[in-house]
Amino acid sequence: MESKRNIGASFEELVDIMVRLRAPDGCPWDRKQTLSTLKEYILEEAYELIDAIEAEDARNICEECGDLLLQVLFVAQIASENQWFHIGDVINTLCDKLRRRHPHVFGDTFVLDSDEVRRNWDMIKLKERKREDQSRLAGIPRTMPALLKAYAIQERAAKAGFDWQSGNLEPLWDKIEEEIRELREALKEGDMKSVEEEIGDLFFAVANLSRHVGINPEEALQGANEKFSERFRFIEESVEGSGRGWGDYTLDELEVLWQSAKERLNEESRGG
Repeated sequence: MESKRNIGASFEELVDIMVRLRAPDGCPWDRKQTLSTLKEYILEEAYELIDAIEAEDARNICEECGDLLLQVLFVAQIASENQWFHIGDVINTLCDKLRRRHPHVFGDTFVLDSDEVRRNWDMIKLKERKREDQSRLAGIPRTMPALLKAYAIQERAAKAGFDWQSGNLEPLWDKIEEEIRELREALKEGDMKSVEEEIGDLFFAVANLSRHVGINPEEALQGANEKFSERFRFIEESVEGSGRGWGDYTLDELEVLWQSAKERLNEESRGG
């Protein structure tokens, strides 16, 4: 592991490499990139870092941190070429923000626990906001994954006092049942615009229930995706090993394979 005294030199070298890649005689692919084309890579690298963290693979986490850092450097270099700001401005802005948002560390503010730290952070952030949009919902990224965005919106509203009482889940169940009834009605009427709206309302209501029981809905759905994928792969292996085609199986037969997949994977998860 590199010592702290070499970090500054290493970072300067990294910035120099980025400048060289974007130079007129640099890499054609790197020179071709714009802020718009980088968006997909920023998302991709962020998700790959999350995968590495979930796998608890230290070596891969290190590599993916570097890949995500590269995207930040890329954005800063393009900004520098347009004379907007430099990577040094990014670092200085972040340093100032961290000091400003942690008065209990860099000032004389006293806090009791992490919850109070979070409340102070939100208060300071609200005071600093100088945009036209003064809403408590301002700053939530438009492109954030929908379930995460629902969770973030609901958290912001709850902090303003617009929320059901904590610990009482009955109103949340009532809301979910209400949305299901409205979805059924929209489907009966064949109004697909309303169907889309009601499905969205149902997802939003389920996300709210998730928040109230302390579950991140995005992570819960990711878990469901993984679980389905594992079971479906088992079915694929079973069908391919049988010598029969997919079209030769009835839905009931596939359901039997699905139940077998559930049992086997449940045993594996228990270490059986």
